[in-house]
Amino acid sequence: MKKVIQTATLLFLLVVSGGTFAQSKADLTKKIQEITLGKKAVVGVAISDIKGKEILSINGSKRFPMQSVFKFHIGLLMLSEIDKGKFSLEQKIEIPKKNLLPGLYSPIRDKYPEGATLTIAEILEYTVSKSDNVGCDALLLLLGGPQAVEGYFSKNGFKDVSIKINEEVMQNNWDLQFQNWTTPIAANEVLGSFFFNKKKLLSRKSYDFIWKIMKETETGMARLKGQLPENTIVAHKTGWSGTNKATGITAAVNDIGIVFLPNGQHFFISVFVTDSKEDAATNEKIIADIAKAGWDHFVRKTK
Repeated sequence: MKKVIQTATLLFLLVVSGGTFAQSKADLTKKIQEITLGKKAVVGVAISDIKGKEILSINGSKRFPMQSVFKFHIGLLMLSEIDKGKFSLEQKIEIPKKNLLPGLYSPIRDKYPEGATLTIAEILEYTVSKSDNVGCDALLLLLGGPQAVEGYFSKNGFKDVSIKINEEVMQNNWDLQFQNWTTPIAANEVLGSFFFNKKKLLSRKSYDFIWKIMKETETGMARLKGQLPENTIVAHKTGWSGTNKATGITAAVNDIGIVFLPNGQHFFISVFVTDSKEDAATNEKIIADIAKAGWDHFVRKTK
């Protein structure tokens, strides 16, 4: 009889626990829907738990233009090639003045207006942490072009990652930016796969390097980090298209990353905003509000 009572109690607790989790997930979904309600924009969200298991997605399978989010993917391929011995972090690469195109956002150009010779490690830091477009295209040139990056992810079993053009082409033709796209679910899958390194795609040195520079990202601080407690660690990569002057539409305001909680746990989150007629501050606040909702959800679960 005692064993029967214990079994029944265990089953009751499992049912209650499962019901509580389902309710918590439903509450988070409802909160995100409230955040996006009435916004003149299309928003895509994917959130995964500490194990990388998806807990919710909204427009998760929809294609969104990546903009500078693809610099994370470029960095991953470069580090993979370094692990194969094709390059090294200490290898020096010349970036001549002629490549410092005036139309591209570039802290490298701002610091070295006459050109520079930098290590691949430095170029990666500029490209990922500072979202440097000149550095991005220098890396793509070394790797064999955008298709080499797409091919790397396809070969390793990742779906819904389309990388066709570099920053120079993307920034000079509004319509072409849509050739570089991914989905929120796919973005989270890339984050999770490389964070857990289950496929052993990176060496320990390369693994430590990419997450270090992701944590040092300086762009889009009002997005995923915008409403989180001060000093919250977020390893992330942003993307932004600017606004089309003819239509007033913003094609991309993005941020994907890993948010670290006070107890050392984390969650994965990818938020993409497209086809937006909202102003820049509103677009960024959408992402910040969603990240804060995710934070509140996971903090409650750990108490």
